[in-house]
Amino acid sequence: MNNVDAPVRNTTGPTGPDARRAGELQTLLDEGTRAVVDDGDLRTGRDRFERAFRIAESVGEERAMAVAALGFGGLWVHEHRTVAGSVLLESRIRRALELLDPQSSLALRLRIRLAGEGDYRNSDNTAVLALLQQARARRNPMARAEALSLAHHCLVGPEHGALRRQLAAELVAESFRTSRRSDLLMGLLWQTVDMFLAGDPHAERCLSELRGLLAEQDHLAVGFVVSAMEVMLAVRAGRLDEAEALARACTERGIAAGDVNATVWQAAQLVTIRWYQGRVVELVPLLSEVVNSPTLSAVDDHVLAALAVAAVTAGDRRKAVSALATLCGHDLGDLPRSSSWMVTMHGVAEAAYLLDDSATAARVYELLRPYGHLPIVGSLAVACFGSAHHALGVAALTMGDVDRAVTHLRESVRQNLALAHWPAVTASWERLAVALVRAGRQAEADAVRQEMAAAAEEAAAPPPETEGPGGADEQSEDAQSDDGQSDDGQGQPAAFCTRLGRKWRIGFGGRSVLVDHSVGMLHLVVLIANPRQEIRAVDLVAGLTALNGAAEHTALSGQRTLDRVATQEYRSRLARLRVELDEFEAADDHQRAAVAQAEHDWLVRQLAGATGLGGRARRFPEGEERSRVAVSKAVRRALDRIAAADPVIGEHLRHAVHTGVRCSYWPA
Repeated sequence: MNNVDAPVRNTTGPTGPDARRAGELQTLLDEGTRAVVDDGDLRTGRDRFERAFRIAESVGEERAMAVAALGFGGLWVHEHRTVAGSVLLESRIRRALELLDPQSSLALRLRIRLAGEGDYRNSDNTAVLALLQQARARRNPMARAEALSLAHHCLVGPEHGALRRQLAAELVAESFRTSRRSDLLMGLLWQTVDMFLAGDPHAERCLSELRGLLAEQDHLAVGFVVSAMEVMLAVRAGRLDEAEALARACTERGIAAGDVNATVWQAAQLVTIRWYQGRVVELVPLLSEVVNSPTLSAVDDHVLAALAVAAVTAGDRRKAVSALATLCGHDLGDLPRSSSWMVTMHGVAEAAYLLDDSATAARVYELLRPYGHLPIVGSLAVACFGSAHHALGVAALTMGDVDRAVTHLRESVRQNLALAHWPAVTASWERLAVALVRAGRQAEADAVRQEMAAAAEEAAAPPPETEGPGGADEQSEDAQSDDGQSDDGQGQPAAFCTRLGRKWRIGFGGRSVLVDHSVGMLHLVVLIANPRQEIRAVDLVAGLTALNGAAEHTALSGQRTLDRVATQEYRSRLARLRVELDEFEAADDHQRAAVAQAEHDWLVRQLAGATGLGGRARRFPEGEERSRVAVSKAVRRALDRIAAADPVIGEHLRHAVHTGVRCSYWPA
């Protein structure tokens, strides 16, 4: 990161117009420093340092020219994306270097910035790492901090994870020597990015620490990146409408900060959202425009891959083939290992699958295989497409290696569950079912689709209504004391739950955590609101109304096998499948016709088993055993999510919540 020195304090300097000129120069440098370092206002910083450089050059202030050139570079590497902007920055740095003592710390900092700019564009890191070694040997902590941050930004490929983490930790330590809050923010930001790129389950803890620092004092540029991460997390949670609203707010924040990535990241986030909504076809016009945008990084190819997918989905095979051919060039392996490289490979794998391009799929598989353990995360953790095993499975499927595809896609489901990336889980389930059908393992494919349907039903469950007097929400609030503690009415420490939109706040022992709504959470809320009381599993399945006696003896026999919404979705999908079958048969595409027919037959069986005479919904057979199993599984999943978010609260609930035919919550 480029922070500046106090450069031109000359108390015995000129008087008159020259003094005013010198005063204006110092004011511009001070304002530029505050804008970039303290406020993260990159636009204002560029303006002030631009004007300062011109004045310094006109009056021959070499040191001020150097400081202004450094400041004009900005916070990140490659902020100046256009050819003219890049050339202007580098020419100013070289001009300032000609006038400085080459052994000075300021000259070293200029060389570090110049090396960073060149290495980033060339997908290299040799020059900037060599200068980092020189900076480590100096006694100037500012030079070391800047070298660490710029070098980290140049180490963006999936193979650089361990070295990036080392540099980020070193930058945090260096921040206490520079005493610059911005160095600490950047160190923590890079650590957070690295943890998300590695799929570290504790990444959100680091993000929380960063949020806390920004709450104390905002920093527009770092805050912009954090807001982009919030979009990514909303997508992972399956809150796609909310993610789209957050993406708009994120773009506004990026524009306010003057960050060149504001509109580029918005496009990437929109691609992710539309991808999981099944609406990527809508993005062809946008992607066709963005792919030629001068604000797109010179080493960023993900937009071209997304365009290939969107075009073939829209039926424009010629545009898709052209985009893929442009991307692959002489060899797909020649693509720079930028921060969007894995996202690009994910898009290429999908495009190759849709185009039935087995040769490209094989090359993607070869290139991506060493990184199967990583999630596909783009840029500074602003977009996530789940496990790399998904792309490997899709590539294997295109190659015709169905057994290998099944193995990768099963692992993708497991890793996506660990990431809590629910749209990616569904996507991997869908491709896994296709792979199983092609492998002739129809029963396993049916089981996967049943699991998908159950997960979709749970995700679509509406949030619980707030209870009236004596209801679950009011009881939990009443049990909570003013200091955030809670007891069970007998003086024992107890958990409490309150609803916040589609989330639940679970608290215990002065701690609290937010967890998404689910069927299992609904059961937990009822149990926690009624400590030391046994509640039948069949009553939990029947719903909260059972607590008030409205359905005291309702058993699982009152539950529909498929709810009305799910039934309608199944029937709509059947209608679309019939159209697809006609199209596949007309095109003699027997392979895809077989896959569509298998899905069609499975849906018919599901609807047949879920409906009775006259199409009325069939009910589950009576039985407490099925209730016990359903409640136990749902509660266990909810407890796993709570424990992942806060192990202390999770451990308490694991010991205090008991499930079975009768369920209960015993705080002590």
